Amino acid sequence: MPRDRFGREIDYLRISVIDHCNLRCVYCMPLRGLTFVPSAELLTAAEIEQVARAAVSVGFRKFRLTGGEPTLRPDLVEIVQRIAAIDGVSGVALTTNAILLPRLARPLREAGLTRVNIHVDTLHPERIKHLMRFASAPEIEAGIAAAAEAGLLPIKVNCVVTRGYNEEDVVDLARRARHDGWHLRFIELMPLGGGETAHVALSQFVPTRETRARIEAAFGPLEPLPRESPSDESVNHRFTDGAPGVIGFISPVSEPYCGACNRMRLTADGKFHLCLLNDDELDVKKTLRGGGSLEDVAAILLKAVAAKPTGHRLDEGVSTESRQMFQIGG
Repeated sequence: MPRDRFGREIDYLRISVIDHCNLRCVYCMPLRGLTFVPSAELLTAAEIEQVARAAVSVGFRKFRLTGGEPTLRPDLVEIVQRIAAIDGVSGVALTTNAILLPRLARPLREAGLTRVNIHVDTLHPERIKHLMRFASAPEIEAGIAAAAEAGLLPIKVNCVVTRGYNEEDVVDLARRARHDGWHLRFIELMPLGGGETAHVALSQFVPTRETRARIEAAFGPLEPLPRESPSDESVNHRFTDGAPGVIGFISPVSEPYCGACNRMRLTADGKFHLCLLNDDELDVKKTLRGGGSLEDVAAILLKAVAAKPTGHRLDEGVSTESRQMFQIGG
């Protein structure tokens, strides 16, 4: 198992397969001024497989596919199939807005997808248009149903809480978790990439303590659950009245968890991004397209692990400037 210079075991690779998205959430993608990686510059399915094989060879075990919106990759099923077939992979997960899952959930499950996290900031028919812009509640509901029918259970839902948009909707989402048994995680806004989206994150930040207070005012105290792993970014709870569902809180700003981080990120254009909230990267695409071996790729990954910073510096006003969230994959 590879360890960084701070003794953390790094065994989880998040792979952004595309930077395009079919939504424009206010904290993630501005409506104007966007540029995307040309298709020829995206890592191919075979190149992604080579990176995954190199990662497994040095001890990585968990993989998550992100975007942008990963379901926009026409070869996503092939990518899942290639990674899932590698001996030593313990799971392949997907983070998605679910809009395209009605036609993709079952093929992805059959290809080897083990878990899915669905982005749902609100299901209120008016507020969803303001916050997630191009989304609609019926589309997301259909995607959630498709994931459940395909056996991608439990349904895991991610909600980014944004003041002035959905901070009061957390109670309704928690009610759905109680009714449908969702694993629901509320995520604090992070300032990424400068410009419009970083301004939203700074000006409309809602701390976890406020979100939790709203939920407990509606349903009573939440009972903490044991962490499945020290590296789990979500602090999970259950309802004390026995209702189903799990409520988690991911608090990178108010309660940083960098000390237990086990993640490395691969961008869609072939860079190892060392930390979500820092700009440091190492290029692996040049090696992949220059005929580099599996060992060459593994060496770059281990170099990235060794260079991984101790954590973010949001408390000093420092965050990533060169990439926005949709270009990193969360």
